[in-house]
Amino acid sequence: MTADVEECFRKIIEKRNPPKAEPMVDGKSGFLYFDKNGSICYSLHWEHYFQHIIQKYNNTYKVQMNVITPHVCRHTYCSNMAKSGMNPKALQYLMGHSDISVTLNTYTHVNLEDVREEVARIQVV
Repeated sequence: MTADVEECFRKIIEKRNPPKAEPMVDGKSGFLYFDKNGSICYSLHWEHYFQHIIQKYNNTYKVQMNVITPHVCRHTYCSNMAKSGMNPKALQYLMGHSDISVTLNTYTHVNLEDVREEVARIQVV
């Protein structure tokens, strides 16, 4: 985690409505977000938030938004980092994958335009 990311997380914790009792899970506390009942937000909470936002958007606008989940965001992050030229082993570490093939073959998505850009980038003029 970079110092900037850590600082952002600290600010979120400072500004959040503190729970009545700070929850502890496996010896860890200081969670970023809580639901309306004061419980820790888990991935299922975020999936519901995403669904609600997409539903609200699609009810308002003619052009419909595709399904987006936190897991889709994880794939997008991995693909964008790979396309930016991040060292694959560093990316594997950040993604928490024990096998590099999961990072490169499952989470990293490229298309024909990505390939064209990469070929153009490495061509010697």
